[in-house]
Amino acid sequence: MSVKSCCIYSTGVISILTLIAGIVLVLSQVFQNILNAKIKKEIVLRNGTHAFDVWENPPPPVYMQFYFFNVTNPAEVLKGERPAVLEVGPYTYREYRAKENVTFVDNGTRVSAYQPKTFVFLPERSVGDPDDDMITTINIPAVAVMNKVKDSFWKSSMVSIWMNSLNVGMFMTRSVNELLWGFKDPLLSRIHPMNPEIDEYFGLMYKKNGSNDGEFVYHTGEADFMDYGRVATFKGESKLSLWTSEQSNMINGTDGSAFHPLLSKTERLYIFSPDLCRSIFMEFEKDVKVKGLPAYRFTPPRDVLASKEENPANEGFCVSPKECLGTGLLKVSVCRKGAPVVTSFPHFYLGDEKYSNAIEGLDPVREHHQTYLDLNPTTGVPIRASKRAQINILINRISGFPKTKSLNETIFPVMFINETVVIDDVSAAKLHKLLLMVSLVSNFPLVLVGLGAILLLVFIGLIVCECKQKKSTKEDTSYSPVSNKEADEKNGSSYVALTPVIDKS
Repeated sequence: MSVKSCCIYSTGVISILTLIAGIVLVLSQVFQNILNAKIKKEIVLRNGTHAFDVWENPPPPVYMQFYFFNVTNPAEVLKGERPAVLEVGPYTYREYRAKENVTFVDNGTRVSAYQPKTFVFLPERSVGDPDDDMITTINIPAVAVMNKVKDSFWKSSMVSIWMNSLNVGMFMTRSVNELLWGFKDPLLSRIHPMNPEIDEYFGLMYKKNGSNDGEFVYHTGEADFMDYGRVATFKGESKLSLWTSEQSNMINGTDGSAFHPLLSKTERLYIFSPDLCRSIFMEFEKDVKVKGLPAYRFTPPRDVLASKEENPANEGFCVSPKECLGTGLLKVSVCRKGAPVVTSFPHFYLGDEKYSNAIEGLDPVREHHQTYLDLNPTTGVPIRASKRAQINILINRISGFPKTKSLNETIFPVMFINETVVIDDVSAAKLHKLLLMVSLVSNFPLVLVGLGAILLLVFIGLIVCECKQKKSTKEDTSYSPVSNKEADEKNGSSYVALTPVIDKS
């Protein structure tokens, strides 16, 4: 066999072996399994890992935006007319949330930490000066006090007299700074000497700048990658004691800052929120891209805040049968010192239309009012997120308080927040490189299949060319028989014909 033939058949053998090896690796998913095992091992909360550094001190900037509902017809509302509000905002703050007192426990399978939050005002991202801009809204301290004493004739009469003497009404006008970070309330100041547990100051974010929600203990993911970042206990407890069912009191999921790697579109993600005093869940909505990075978008469905009629599992969030509200609302008075505070999504998005229709100036729009998480499915890293929630006050007629006699029962919007984060450019570049390496390794078997297929095509092409060449050679060397004369002529000799001579004699 010639060298040329050896090369051709070697190409054929190599192509077939490469093709077979590639197909076997694709079907067995050896490389994918090795890669997944590596990811599970690296994405854990352990000193020295990149995942731990990012979890402890998140590099992407977090922004907190506050939007207020300024009441434009407070006098008419007191007469029973439909409230009209004007949205004012955003007032934007940079939020710093590095974890402190980080301590590993249970042989490194859990880690405890506190997460204080500090807010710094950003005038360039805001609509005005929070010290100067005034907002007219429901007098939350007054409503809270009235609801607290309404069952006692003597207490309600005393509070009613105080309110009249202090000129305290159902509405108040305060600066944005006062509403957020606190002001000395005249009614609370009158009550404080008799009940020191009641603070003289009130603010929607009072004492939350530089403070923390309490101690969290997280699973590190060392024992099971699916537990990465999951909350084990909050304030020393593995479950809540606020609601009326075991399921409602469960602490499920992470705190929203970390999720396990290798996400699936079919799974349900849980997040525990101290602000909501409960866990909520999110489901896959669609594929998105952020700064060129692939991500799954998870959003809370309507079921999360659905009424008990729509979702019977939510009956446990009814503090009492009388306090079970409709779809889109959650009364959180159990963790707000009894104040009639109701949470919802902004503009009552995903709620019953009757709530948004009851307030002139509300218009729920998904793009502006939806909460979502964009997570990279390979690493579980949050690439972009927007947490949106609205604070409302339940107002109605309260016995013993003439100021409320004409009020209609209304879920009154006060403010909503939009807490956003987008991966920074440096982190995005690192994640791009990581995903490129992951893609190259995971697709290596497919590369082998492709290479084997190309070599096989080359082999087939060489065989075809070889066959054609042999056929051509055979045709060139074939011949037909010729006469001797033609042969002699070709050899250069001549043929002389001899004529016989006849003897005439």
